[in-house]
Amino acid sequence: MKYLDIVVDNKARATDCFYTYTCDDDSIRIGQKVYVTFGRSRKPRAGYVFAIHDSYGGDYNLKPIEYADDDICLGEEIVRTCIWMKSRYVIRYIDAVKCFIPPAGRPADTASGEKSVTAKEEKRKLTEEQQLAFDEISAAMDRGRREIFLVHGVTSSGKTEVYMHAIDKALADGKTAVMMVPEVALTREIIRRFEKRFGSDEIAVIHYRMSKSKRTETWHKIRQGQKRIVIGARSAVFAPLDNIGIIILDEEHESTYKSDMTPKYDALDVAVKRAGEYGSVVVLGSATPSVVSSYRAEQGIYKKIELRKRYNDNRLPFVEVTDMEKERRGGNFSMFSNVLYERINENLREGRQVILFLNRRGFSTYLSCDSCGHVMKCPDCGISLTYHKDIGKIKCHYCGRTFTVPRRCPDCGNPLSYRGTGTQKLEDEVAELFPDAVYDRLDFDVASRKGASEKVLSDFRKGKTDILIGTQMIAKGLDFDNVGLVGIMSADNELNIPDYRSAERTFQLITQAAGRAGRGDYRGRVVIQSFMCDNYAVKYAAANDYESFCREELSIRKMMDYPPYTDLIKLLFTGRTEEETSELAGRCCEYIKNRISSVRIYNPQPSPVSRIREVYRYQTIIKCPKGKRRQYLAVIEELINMNRNKSVNIVVDVNPYSFV
Repeated sequence: MKYLDIVVDNKARATDCFYTYTCDDDSIRIGQKVYVTFGRSRKPRAGYVFAIHDSYGGDYNLKPIEYADDDICLGEEIVRTCIWMKSRYVIRYIDAVKCFIPPAGRPADTASGEKSVTAKEEKRKLTEEQQLAFDEISAAMDRGRREIFLVHGVTSSGKTEVYMHAIDKALADGKTAVMMVPEVALTREIIRRFEKRFGSDEIAVIHYRMSKSKRTETWHKIRQGQKRIVIGARSAVFAPLDNIGIIILDEEHESTYKSDMTPKYDALDVAVKRAGEYGSVVVLGSATPSVVSSYRAEQGIYKKIELRKRYNDNRLPFVEVTDMEKERRGGNFSMFSNVLYERINENLREGRQVILFLNRRGFSTYLSCDSCGHVMKCPDCGISLTYHKDIGKIKCHYCGRTFTVPRRCPDCGNPLSYRGTGTQKLEDEVAELFPDAVYDRLDFDVASRKGASEKVLSDFRKGKTDILIGTQMIAKGLDFDNVGLVGIMSADNELNIPDYRSAERTFQLITQAAGRAGRGDYRGRVVIQSFMCDNYAVKYAAANDYESFCREELSIRKMMDYPPYTDLIKLLFTGRTEEETSELAGRCCEYIKNRISSVRIYNPQPSPVSRIREVYRYQTIIKCPKGKRRQYLAVIEELINMNRNKSVNIVVDVNPYSFV
């Protein structure tokens, strides 16, 4: 007889604990999915075995499990990671478990129907810098203990080649590997390169756009050891691999590695935890590492490796900064400065391609009334609506609702005007100013259509497209030899966002976008358009001076007590009525003040986006001193467990990437 501690798949937080059942089957394993009766219901429901005991000291009459699911077993490492996630992110056990299990609850047909791609490409000879980087990582893999490397390499320095050499070593050592990229749209680029090197038989792809049946089939292939390399966005960190040898996060600075849904995990945190279980290596790569990562490298938490030269010694592009305020004073109200207009024409005449980067989708940012100032807003979310020319409607970028464009202002009846610019408006100006050029656009609206992003990038790679317009999707990870010019249309968009990371994001986006130019034999040019040319993020990005930017940014954060010098904890309260939501938020803040002496907690306020889909949102921010996070989170978990108001939900976000 075995006694099993089981986490039952139940929604109530009050039942978020272990329940003990009996089992006569000695082959039962930790992490295995089982079915049990729970509470008064006779219908079996799913549970997961978190511990197995040979004896039981309680006086209760224990129920036996109904049956076990032999096809789904997470294993001991994943169970330990789930326990850690519950504490780290103040979530339920089952929330963590659901990150690791396949989306469909039944076994999938794992017979391979894939077209096998035989590895064609031999390992490339590494440059001296690349070889030194690989040697350091390889030595750490041989030591067999968790080590974290920060590979700071300029754009086009060949970081991916170092990654592939390290993964090749992991496979040769009989281990597995995870390769993460920040955007689903970029996954195809990485897969293409990896299939040439390793063949498709070794590779599994994980991302949220896959169908449930395909994701389930892939999960089982990984679990059964048929796939040893997993490639994907942040959810790839939950791949059910055994014996992981290396986990790589390319473009590690990207905010997309932090989940914006519950559980609000950070893929880097989970990667480091899983690597610790196997004594494996974590590699973080970026041309613009996050300020926090650079600080950790300074403190010796990470080992820093630098790649200062572009592959084959290609030079970094020429960079020009144009002051759009001066352009306006000179009578130019186009989206294009005179310099950028001339540079585009030069490149088109010479047969080179152009990338235009604008991190704002849609045709215009908002519609407003010239007479009374009324701004058209979403009735459910309270934020301004964006006009999308392709569908002829205004759209909410939070809830996704679309509305017919009104002919007149609903308040005063006067005409409405389009304000601001987006990628669709940029597309119209390109068509007007460069009528002979073939252009295309890649942003979230395009990428949401199945296969669209792959076609856009494929056409650009084949030279069918002269000008590629896009948002941050085209600013990173793409490698095209014939790009002679990158135009950064509005470099300071991010600076206007109320977030302590806004300068860092501005520096990163400019540097990453600029890095798409001159990756072939031609040196390339970058034109940065800005209304804030004197801002330190813009100046240092134009000079490609990461060290100076990092020093100035860290000094500001130290003065303001922002990460990495503290941890920020955001508590978000959501409810159907504003009164209940604000009242609970206030009570929770008072509870924290009474439980933690000298706590620095802001009074709860409506979130910047105060309503989404008719759900009210209040939030508070806590500044937590380093070393106190566990204590603070324990108190927060207490108050969440004490919450009896089921109509108001409390979400915890540790070091959030968004404050809206």
